[in-house]
Amino acid sequence: MTDFNRRQFTGLLATTTLMLSARGALAQDADSIRIGFCSPRTGPLAGFGKTDGFVLEQVRAALEGGIAVADKTYRVEILDRDTQSDPARAAQLAKELIGEGIHLMLAVSTPEVINPVSDACEAAGVPCLSTVMPWEAWYFGRGAKPGEPSPFKWTYHFGFGVGEVFQTYVATWPQVETNKKVGVMYPNDADGNAVRAALAPQLAGAGYTIVDPGAYETGTTDYSSQIALFKSEGVEIINTFPIPSDFAAFWRQAAQQGLARQVKIVQTAKTGLFPPEMEALGSLGQKMTSAAYWHRDFPYSSPVTGQTGRALADGWEAATGEQWTQQLGATLSLIDAGIAALKATTDPKSREAVRDAIASLNVETIGGQVDFTSGPVPNVAHGPILGAQWVKAAEGPFALDYVLVDNTPDPNVPVSATLIPYNE
Repeated sequence: MTDFNRRQFTGLLATTTLMLSARGALAQDADSIRIGFCSPRTGPLAGFGKTDGFVLEQVRAALEGGIAVADKTYRVEILDRDTQSDPARAAQLAKELIGEGIHLMLAVSTPEVINPVSDACEAAGVPCLSTVMPWEAWYFGRGAKPGEPSPFKWTYHFGFGVGEVFQTYVATWPQVETNKKVGVMYPNDADGNAVRAALAPQLAGAGYTIVDPGAYETGTTDYSSQIALFKSEGVEIINTFPIPSDFAAFWRQAAQQGLARQVKIVQTAKTGLFPPEMEALGSLGQKMTSAAYWHRDFPYSSPVTGQTGRALADGWEAATGEQWTQQLGATLSLIDAGIAALKATTDPKSREAVRDAIASLNVETIGGQVDFTSGPVPNVAHGPILGAQWVKAAEGPFALDYVLVDNTPDPNVPVSATLIPYNE
């Protein structure tokens, strides 16, 4: 064989091998469903994504045998990506996943992740399901208008909204006697703007005096002016929606400048959700009031893994030696809902069929009921958020315990404590 013929033969063999491999992949893909999954595993919002690898491990094990849809079994492949807490990166990752032929996108935790991923899916015609951010920041923050038809055809979101937050606050705060003056720290971002527009007026209507120093920019390092205003106005309740690092800076300065001594309730949101954040604050983290969009005491189980809330939380602690977080159940509930939608279709590889299944979805997850047939607006399903507080643990390996103090949005969840004044 001449060198030329040898080169021809080698090239032909390589080409044939690639073609056969491609055909094999196509044959396998015919029975495979691809799910994209985006969350913030690193960066300033990493607390939200810290447990996602563990949850995905549980899910992949449970789905190892595939899922049955319309008398056919499909292999499930979950392509998970870390947005690094960067909206631009989240958008780019979503586009890459769409290019890889996903049939469903799942996005979890904060507008910085969910909104850019949802926008990319809406533009490309890919069904997307998300959770863990106020639905108003998702719906109106992406261009929908009150009273007008939904502009979204492919993207859906479930979880708490300002209504649930308001319910929880006005049920929880009266457990401690205050002057009802609320100092608000709402940043200039999707969350902050949504709660300023919707929550603050509702609180005012319920008899609370809102002391608002105005929107601040994420990354602010000096909060002296806000603290001075809150002190001079005599506020006894603080309500915040910052990223964790901003809140830590604000509250340390509040303690140094004497504000913490007059405040009876420190109500956090978007921060104060996870044990490492609270432990980093030391004694300042004790008795802070938070809001639980999931708790290990939720009386529901995962239809995907079969785990109860306690089993999921205990599994995390046994595997890692770290305290459970509410994100465990929130992430699993998203996957529960996504898999339920796929199972409800006649063809899970049809994007239109998956979209339509989400639109009519009504299923119980480990986080409770996800019902898109009775949402507050199209493309949105309600979800609970309950009153909770960080208290010194009575015993055990962890410094703090996360206890539920109000269950107004979901009375099925047991309450285990009453609110303790922060400055007591």
